[in-house]
Amino acid sequence: YGFQAQPTGFPGGFAVPPVQNQPTMNGTIWMPIPPSIPNCPPGLEYLTQIDQVLIHQQLELLEIVTGFEEKNKYELKNALGQRVYFAIEDTDCLTRNFCGPARPFTMRIIDNLGHEVITLHRPLRCSTCCCPCCLQELEVQAPPGTTVGYVVQNWHFCLPKFTIQDEKKTDILKISGPCLMCRCCEDIHFEVMSLDETSAVGRISKQWTGFVREMFTDTDNFGISFPMDLDVKMKAVMIGACFLIVSLSF
Repeated sequence: YGFQAQPTGFPGGFAVPPVQNQPTMNGTIWMPIPPSIPNCPPGLEYLTQIDQVLIHQQLELLEIVTGFEEKNKYELKNALGQRVYFAIEDTDCLTRNFCGPARPFTMRIIDNLGHEVITLHRPLRCSTCCCPCCLQELEVQAPPGTTVGYVVQNWHFCLPKFTIQDEKKTDILKISGPCLMCRCCEDIHFEVMSLDETSAVGRISKQWTGFVREMFTDTDNFGISFPMDLDVKMKAVMIGACFLIVSLSF
C-alpha cells in the first residue's frame, strides 16, 4: 500500500521531493501546524494529513568515536521532507551501556511547538524467542498518560512477528518481517497486515545505508506507510511498532 515504484533515498520507495519556501524553526523545515480536530488526541492532527512517515536516526559523533552508547535521537518527516516530530530516548547511562538492545526505554516524541504528544514505554522483557511467556511489549500513549494502544511480540522460532492492539488490548493489525539473518545489502520490509493476514495495510521498512555505515554506526533510516484514513491512534501505534522493531532488530 502507498509505495512509489521508483527508487529513492528512503526504504520502500518513499519519496522525498525538495521543499522550498516552507516555515523553518532553528534552520529546520517543519510541517505547518494543522488546525485542531475534534476527538483527535492533541498533537496527532499532523497524522491525519499524511500516509508516510520517514524516520532518520541522528548521527552521534561521540558514539562513533568511543563506542559509548548515547541517547538515540530521531527526526520524523513527511513525504515532503518536512519535520513532523522529533523523538528522543529517555534512558540512563548504565541502562544504555549494560543492557544494550534489550534495554527498557521511554521514547518521547515532540511536535514543533515543543509539546510531548506521544510517549512510548518499553519495559524490560526477554530479548529472545526462547521465553515465549515474556516477549517484548511496547505501550503507546497519546497524549502522555493516555494509552492508545500496544505493540506485542508474537512467538516464532525465526521470524519477527508482532500484533498491534488498541487501548483495550484488542488485536487490530498484524506485522510480519523476514528472517533478518538471511538479509544483507538490501532494504528490509515488515508487512503490516489485516488481522486475518489476507490484505496488506501498510509497511515498515529499513533502508540499507551502505557497508561502512552499517558496520561502524547504528544510525538508520526507516519508513512507515499506512492508509490516509487509518485511525490516527493506530498510526501512532505503528510509529511505536517501528521503534520497537528498531530496538530489537537493528
